[in-house]
Amino acid sequence: MAGAWIGRRAGMIELEGITKVFPGVKSLDSVDFEARSGEVHALLGENGAGKSTLIKTIAGAYIPEEGTIRFDGEERSWSSPGESKDAGIHVIYQEFVLFPELSVAENIFIGEAPKTRFGTISYATMYSRASDILDRLGHSLDPRALVREISIADQQMVEIAKALVGEVKLLVLDEPTALLSEREANLLFECVMRLREDGVCIIYISHRLEEIFRIADRVTVLKDGKLAGVRQVSQMDRDQLVEMMVGRELTDVFPPKVLPGKDTAPVLSVRNLRAPPLVRDVSFDLYPGEVAGLAGLVGAGRSAVAHALFGSLARTDGAVMLAGESFNNPSPREAIDRGFGFLTEDRKAEGLMLLLDISVNVTAPAIHEFSTGVGMNRTAEIQAAQDEIQRFRIAVPSPLGDVSKLSGGNQQKILFGRWSRACHRMLILDEPTRGVDVGAKVEIYEIIRKLADEGAGILVISSELLEVVGLCTRVLVMREGRISGEVTGDAVSETSIMRLATVSAAA
Repeated sequence: MAGAWIGRRAGMIELEGITKVFPGVKSLDSVDFEARSGEVHALLGENGAGKSTLIKTIAGAYIPEEGTIRFDGEERSWSSPGESKDAGIHVIYQEFVLFPELSVAENIFIGEAPKTRFGTISYATMYSRASDILDRLGHSLDPRALVREISIADQQMVEIAKALVGEVKLLVLDEPTALLSEREANLLFECVMRLREDGVCIIYISHRLEEIFRIADRVTVLKDGKLAGVRQVSQMDRDQLVEMMVGRELTDVFPPKVLPGKDTAPVLSVRNLRAPPLVRDVSFDLYPGEVAGLAGLVGAGRSAVAHALFGSLARTDGAVMLAGESFNNPSPREAIDRGFGFLTEDRKAEGLMLLLDISVNVTAPAIHEFSTGVGMNRTAEIQAAQDEIQRFRIAVPSPLGDVSKLSGGNQQKILFGRWSRACHRMLILDEPTRGVDVGAKVEIYEIIRKLADEGAGILVISSELLEVVGLCTRVLVMREGRISGEVTGDAVSETSIMRLATVSAAA
């Protein structure tokens, strides 16, 4: 947890009886919410629980039909986001609002650049003040660097720095670590703690429950647009938090494990695989119907192994057999044709085609099935997509809907529908539940078990050790580009995995 409880500090933001209705949907139903100065307050709930609507109400983007908003001790009624921002509320959404061709300092002071006495921008003053703000955050970054040239973590610090140009009283962080490495996330947590110590009220939204227990003081949970509960983080455990969010105990989250048949031949055999610099020497087998894990710290080479096997990363050495046949010089097209699917860790950059509709995203690997020679049989393609939508209970308006407007969980299930339809022998799932809520995770875990029961060999790569332990009957652990060990059966635990991930063989 973030530290000692903050005591009886005044509420910075207080919402009472907030109701917000959209056509056919009551997104918020008489919700109360309160967060205090100098507090990190977590806001949790499944997709569709009302979190985004609540935040947009706080920020002035939505005007509620009913209820009262008090901010910094005064009753307020925002008419626009600009008005709430002027009062000291700053929201950092998952999608940053930055100008890549402008410098760090120009982005920090966008619309508020200091001027010379002649009315022109004072770049010297702007660079100096930008450095001071970044220093306050404990972050070293060249204010002259172009935003397009800096990392995602640095871009996030620029977003936070924008809030500090004025007097920020309330900062909202929406899934701030979704694209960060462990080291970058730790830097963000340090920044959050500095702001907390300065008396800033911080509302923190994340699907990563371990972060909540690390930095949050209190947690508010929404469910189906209603308040499910408010608790001090120090007085609850993960099981209780999950039960508040999804209405079921943690022991019900993961489906029962099933051991693969002992006499079956491997669906995939890998020997001495090399793809420098991240894959140095990897050997393992994967069996039909097995859900195995590939674990390790960031930089251990897990995703590189997946890409090298699928053919999207060049190999320099090693022997691979897929379903008993040589698979040594593959391409992604050949992998797909031979029943090998790969759900990548970044669904937006590497998985989904955001400008195309849902049906095309489902059927893309098997597009040849719908070719008529002179065009596409769209009727058959749409029906094939509809079959997968029904099979995986994907909440979409129609197969012709916009995939970019779906929730993270439904986008991920679209990809499961794609790969399960095209690839029946094996699937590599790289961070299969990244950026999805607990309820969607439960559905995805059931999908994984179902695909394994249908005979597919499944290799799960996940940074969430609880997920690896809950899903996998066997876990291969990587360290510095090699398999450092393997744990199976009852020996699969977070402790055994971390021991192999962090301790060298010589230790």
